[in-house]
Amino acid sequence: MSMNWLAIGVLAFLTVMLLIIKIFLYSKMKKFQASYISLQTFMDGQQMDVLLDKYIQKVSDLEQNLEKCNERLDPIEIKLRASIDRAEIQRFRAFEDVGSDLSFAVAFLNQEGDGLVLSSIHSREEARIYAKPISGGQSQYSLSDEEKDVVLKAMNGKKI
Repeated sequence: MSMNWLAIGVLAFLTVMLLIIKIFLYSKMKKFQASYISLQTFMDGQQMDVLLDKYIQKVSDLEQNLEKCNERLDPIEIKLRASIDRAEIQRFRAFEDVGSDLSFAVAFLNQEGDGLVLSSIHSREEARIYAKPISGGQSQYSLSDEEKDVVLKAMNGKKI
């Protein structure tokens, strides 16, 4: 008989402990549920999952637009690199008997250093203009010091 009372006492103790644990877990669940509801309706009563779906769609649309822009931008950058975007000029006195710096050298180059250099040599009797092709910052024709200077200055410009 005493074993029965002991078993009943242990069962009663375990029942009380389980009831206390249940009350504790219930209060924690209520706090979690209140936090979840406030999180779900944090912005003007809108639900978070709906907002997240909208933002995911917007990000997807932006990625598609960015991809389209990159497809359009790549050929433009290639064309821009091939276009003349650097120009340098240097005036100089070719002959001592000419009163001013009337001669000049001007370089027109692209990103790769391809283009041309124009030179004008002015004397008292005449003025002559020379054009020389430039490839990679070099010319197959001999360049004067002034022409070399303007090509070098144009090559040192900022690249894309």
